[in-house]
Amino acid sequence: VQLQASGGGLVQAGGSLRLSCAASGFTFDNYAIGWFRQAPGKEREGVSCITSDGNTYYADSVKGRFTISSDHAQSSLYLEMNSLKPEDTAVYYCAAVREFYSGAYYLRYGMNYWGKGTLVTVSS
Repeated sequence: VQLQASGGGLVQAGGSLRLSCAASGFTFDNYAIGWFRQAPGKEREGVSCITSDGNTYYADSVKGRFTISSDHAQSSLYLEMNSLKPEDTAVYYCAAVREFYSGAYYLRYGMNYWGKGTLVTVSS
């Protein structure tokens, strides 16, 4: 399993960014895939995930602002981030796990496979 996130950058508060994750080595059919982030000095947190049946899950802090989507044919995962806030500044990672539990479970406890992160910086 390989995952590669891209699309990070510097954006002003209130702006938008779209993250992409290219996946290989597995099919989305039996996997939950998602986004996690880690801000400087803070623990990693689950941002959003999508399960194999298409259900989506979001952290309370990003509900209504972020949208997760996936393209099975392209083996790609996306995170559309709108109304960005300085507190969204973090390294964002895409991740995957063979699915046995709910998306909420994986958001809380993490996944097995991780890609290199992409840095998102939101200036005030």
